[in-house]
Amino acid sequence: MQPRNNDVSSTYHQAIAQQGAGVTGEEKRGGGFALSMPSNANRKLASGWLWLGIASLVGAGLFAILLVLSRTPYVQDIFPWVDFFHTALVVHVDLSVLLWFMAFAGVLWSLNSSPRFIGIGWLALLLAAGGAAVIVLSPFIAVGKPLMSNYVPVIQSTFFFTGLMVFAMGVAVLVLRSLIAIPSADSWRGGEGSIRIGFYAASISTLFALIAFGWSYKVIPDIFDSTQYYDFLFWGGGHVLQFTYSLLMLTGWLWLADACGAKIPLTPRVASAFLVLGLLPVFYVPVIYLVFAGVMGDYMVQFTQLMKVGGGFAPAPVGLAILYGLGAGRGTAVTNPQRAALLVSVILFAIGGGISLVIGDSNTIITAHYHGTGGAISMAFMGLTLHLLPRLGYQEPELKWSTLMSYVYGTGQLLHIIGLLWSGGYGVQRKVAGAAQGLHGFAQTAGMGLMGLGGLIAVVGGIMFLVVVFKAMRRPA
Repeated sequence: MQPRNNDVSSTYHQAIAQQGAGVTGEEKRGGGFALSMPSNANRKLASGWLWLGIASLVGAGLFAILLVLSRTPYVQDIFPWVDFFHTALVVHVDLSVLLWFMAFAGVLWSLNSSPRFIGIGWLALLLAAGGAAVIVLSPFIAVGKPLMSNYVPVIQSTFFFTGLMVFAMGVAVLVLRSLIAIPSADSWRGGEGSIRIGFYAASISTLFALIAFGWSYKVIPDIFDSTQYYDFLFWGGGHVLQFTYSLLMLTGWLWLADACGAKIPLTPRVASAFLVLGLLPVFYVPVIYLVFAGVMGDYMVQFTQLMKVGGGFAPAPVGLAILYGLGAGRGTAVTNPQRAALLVSVILFAIGGGISLVIGDSNTIITAHYHGTGGAISMAFMGLTLHLLPRLGYQEPELKWSTLMSYVYGTGQLLHIIGLLWSGGYGVQRKVAGAAQGLHGFAQTAGMGLMGLGGLIAVVGGIMFLVVVFKAMRRPA
């Protein structure tokens, strides 16, 4: 068995060694859903964004540990203020979702752009990294009231909001460059063109999200209590960002499917059409603000319906095509990490999307929904990270652990979702902890226990991912 593994590894390194200006032999053959690697300058910029994304995940993990310690008897007494649990939870959520997702978007948009305006790209990264650092430090420097607002939880302190604004400025500059540093026309053909269209559509969606955040700030009256105000403030832009994440994930699915040898039953033209269809719902956003922003209830319902209806336009057909392709294609041992990540991501997204159809009251069923979709997006990004590491000049990740990581993470997330879905069916509310959960019966307690077990297994999968990535990135190839 050992000689066989050595042969596989040798074949893999030979494929990577065939890169000409960053284009692998597989990608040179053309016709597949793969993005050819850009100039060295853009790859270095993409690596910078990847480091920011990985650092965000490490920070999220450290704050997860603080969350546990802040509720541990005796240990909790060392924390200098009362509500550290929710304060740490705010930073943990922002790091593990907003910062990680947008940092990885920076990786993909940097690879999707020409070398023009490279200085603007580094400025965006500097701003985003500076804002992220301020957000991480805010619980220890400027204590404020934590608010678990939807999409972007916040700490009511000038220091935290400064960090959030600086990070948003970095994202705005990143999106600006991604929209103007357009690659040459000949790189928009075939399957590669579909990949570029998907990433470009995600840039447009993010632009709409940034505009929505600003529009909300302008039109929402400052007459609500703190939690309501920030829910309204981030509601519109937060919903639009879900289309950004979805577009990046779907495009990533196509890329991963191509990498693992899946036979996708979609022509590049049809795939591009589905990705554009995934962008179309965001053009309804201005209508919501112009017509419904005067009544907050209607404003919120419109965005909820927009995501319920429009959010399935592209994922359903692309996901079904991917599943068919995985069954019809044959991957080698080299492509197992990509196949594992892709399969787990598609399954989690299908489950999360299906749960959205049965959401009623505000309970943990909602939490189950976004852990399914959010876990799917994160899994796709982790799979792409493993695929891109050698293409960005790093070592090949360990194939065995890279593959196993996806299944461990996926299993944990699945158990976590089932536990939340089960508990929500018995009326357990979200955004509460301890006695406030009202776990009065065995069924409620068992559901939340399953949720906790699944969460721990998913954390183990996340740690495995970080270990694999750090071992590959510790020295250049």
